[in-house]
Amino acid sequence: MNAQLIDTRTDTHVWVEQYDGDFNDLFAIQSEIAQKIAGQLHAKISSAEKLAIERKPTGDLVAFELYSRAISLTPTFRGGGADPGRQAIDLLNQAVARDPSFFEAYCELAVHHDQLYFFSFDRTNARLALAEAAIQEAFRIRPNAGEAHLARAQHLYNGYLDYEGALAELEVARQTLPNHPRLFRITGFIQRRQGRWEESTRNLERALELDPRNVSTLENIADSYAYLRRYAEQKSKLDRILAIEPNDVLAKVGRAGVELDWKADTRPLHQLIDDIRATNPAAMRQIAPSWLDCALAERDVAAAREALLASDEGRLGVDAVRFPRPFVEGVIARMANEEHSNRCRPRAEGGGLARRPARGRAASRGKGLSQWSPHDRKFCNDCCVGR
Repeated sequence: MNAQLIDTRTDTHVWVEQYDGDFNDLFAIQSEIAQKIAGQLHAKISSAEKLAIERKPTGDLVAFELYSRAISLTPTFRGGGADPGRQAIDLLNQAVARDPSFFEAYCELAVHHDQLYFFSFDRTNARLALAEAAIQEAFRIRPNAGEAHLARAQHLYNGYLDYEGALAELEVARQTLPNHPRLFRITGFIQRRQGRWEESTRNLERALELDPRNVSTLENIADSYAYLRRYAEQKSKLDRILAIEPNDVLAKVGRAGVELDWKADTRPLHQLIDDIRATNPAAMRQIAPSWLDCALAERDVAAAREALLASDEGRLGVDAVRFPRPFVEGVIARMANEEHSNRCRPRAEGGGLARRPARGRAASRGKGLSQWSPHDRKFCNDCCVGR
């Protein structure tokens, strides 16, 4: 194994070393590399930090492989849906069955249970109880660990929307993990829900500084900038995601969708959806909510129905905001009604109804929604899912 420390400012190698060893020495090699890098950076390591570096996550390499596979799955919150979350839970349960003292696996297990609950895939008390049981096991193994308090903070936030309780747990975690990116992420999420936008954005940006290639953090900051109508900054964050993961379909759709939110222009999103349908049809289920959004914005009933058919059988919507399918079917049916369509038509200068705007591909090639009056755009946005 080759280990390198590179100064990205000058693209020069600060330290390089090659390691040859038995696979069973994996954790010892990791600890040695971490300590050597800290030395090259002239970082002061406390005795507690040294112990943390030297501590093996588990003595069972099979359990560690199961854990590694679980954390590599697409997270529920990044459009992975319920299946990857349940697969991760199964892998983690196998890991802790092999090693009941695998602390990190219990913390991760709690997170996956909480996300299934938070994102409306399993809103049951039984799911919350499974998350709590995993957290209790984590505290049993390491009662004073900051990571256990981080897991409890996320549980209080995701499971109960107990913001004050979660923030209190984060303060405890801060004592031993002052620069842990997740601490700033969760704090930023809670502050965003509390309407403390400036503080939230600052904490999310700090999380990104500490973990600059974390796609989930970039995605969340992009969301914040979208809510704040700071679209140029939103585009910048989405561009960074695509620099890291050029084939990320959700990031591509999000990037094209900025033009719809910013300028009421459906053309970039419409064109991208057409391209994905032609080249990667398997991804349509994943992007169906954005396809539906675009179709509703363009008043394209046929496309809206196709998007609905391509979507999951469960609820529709974005993140924790989900709509039952009958509601979406009702929106499409109302849009199909001629009387409602007339009300959506833009106003001509004389006060009458202008010519019906082109739909579907014609709309994407002609006038965008940005040329509708503010009243008409607002009316249309009010009946679009997630707008």
